[in-house]
Parts: sequence; structure tokens; C-alpha cells
Amino acid sequence: MKHTLGFYLRLYGMILAQDLKSKMSYRADFIISTVGMIATNVAGFVSFWILFRNFPSIGGWGYYEILFLYGFSLVSLTPVQCLFDNNWSLRQYVYSGDFIKYCFRPVNLFFYYQSEVFDIKGLGQLAFGIAMIVYAWGKLGLAVTVLAVVKLLVFLLTASLVMIALQNAAAATCFWIQNSFYVLDFVTRFKDYARYPVTIFSPVFRFVFTFLMPIAFIAYYPSLVILRPDEVPLLSWLSPVIGVVFFFLSYRFWMYGAMKYSGTGS
Repeated sequence: MKHTLGFYLRLYGMILAQDLKSKMSYRADFIISTVGMIATNVAGFVSFWILFRNFPSIGGWGYYEILFLYGFSLVSLTPVQCLFDNNWSLRQYVYSGDFIKYCFRPVNLFFYYQSEVFDIKGLGQLAFGIAMIVYAWGKLGLAVTVLAVVKLLVFLLTASLVMIALQNAAAATCFWIQNSFYVLDFVTRFKDYARYPVTIFSPVFRFVFTFLMPIAFIAYYPSLVILRPDEVPLLSWLSPVIGVVFFFLSYRFWMYGAMKYSGTGS
């Protein structure tokens, strides 16, 4: 049975409402976890600030440019934090055999599983990232136009698809690999490099971060459209297409593993 986009949006709204009610019933846990997320981002920013106290620029990139890149990466990583956090529990459901319960609903299996959890802590990260983008935007003297804002939103959205795709693919390895946590953890750790220009790395790592582990498309390439509009490389313009293609491929890989699942655990 196929359903329309409107059906899934309405269904997600109902699921989200119930999930938030459940989380808010444990207010202490919600407050502590939210403060912890904010503290993590603040600690990351302090490290960033200390670095620039000693080096006024890195690889030809100034403080406010990299601050913009940092904020861009935080915002683009928010969807994977908020909407796809259930990927971290996938291996547990698969190994215990409980994943089978998701296979008998008349809705898309991927949607049903991912929509079950919304990590509200990611909203703190989103606010922090937006504040950094706005502050850096002003300091860099970038023009505020409708076109610039539309570009920013489009490239932020499509950039987020890259990290979502990486996490989907890494999480789905649990359908074949018993110790898949290490695959997911390994891939996730690379996101910290997304906040820096890929040009500061050696040619080998530039290749890896562009074509093998494409974290350069989480912030660097898409942000160039806003930061340096007069010298935008082809890969920057292609980043929305790359994000969509990567997400689709990861979705197909995730679904392929789910369809092969026998329900016996491992």
C-alpha cells in the first residue's frame, strides 16, 4: 500500500507529539541532557577560539570565515541528530530480534523506524549553529538578500543529507556485521572534521574527505556558495545533487538490509 507525502507528514506529527510528551514527563532527564548538549557545543567553540588566539588564519581562511563554516556544520548536522538518532539503537533491535515488529506495519519501514525517536537535544545545537552563522555573516559583511537566504537554506538542507546518508549506511551494516557499532562510531567521528576547510588537509585527506568519506560536502563545499561567491568550484554547485544521491543510495542500502532481516536475531 502506497501513501502520499501528506499522509506521512500527518503521521509523523502525531508520532512526534507523543514522543515529546513522553520525554517531557521526565523533565530532569530532559534538562540535564539538553544542558549537556549545549555544554558540548560550548566546549567545542572554546577550543576553536583558543586555536585562533594563536593562529589568526588557517590555510588562507580567517576567523569569521571558519566561524561561519563551524556554524554551518552544526546546523547541517542537526537533522541527523534530531531525526535519525534511532540509528544508534538499530543494532540492538536487530540482535535481539525485536526489529521484526517494524516489518508488519502498512507504512514505509524506514520511516516507521526512524520516526519513533526525535532527539530534542539537537535543537540546542541548532540554535547555537544559527547564532554563529548570523554573527559571522554580519562580521564578514555579507549581503543579506532573498537569494542569499534561499541559497543558504537549500545548501544547508542538502548538506545535511550527506551526514544522514553516512549514518544510515553505517548503521545498516548491523544487518550483516555483529560488531557494527564500531563502524557507526568510526563514521560519526569524522563529522568533527567537517567544520574546517578541506584545503588545510594534505592532498590524501582532501581526496578522502571529498570522494571516500565526503564530509567536505557537509559544510566546506556548500558554504563556499555564500562565503566566496566569486570563486565557487563545480563541486559546490553539485553538492545538493550529491547530497540527494547519497541519501537515496543509503536509503536503498538500509532497506535492502531490512528486507533481508529474518527476525532471528544474531
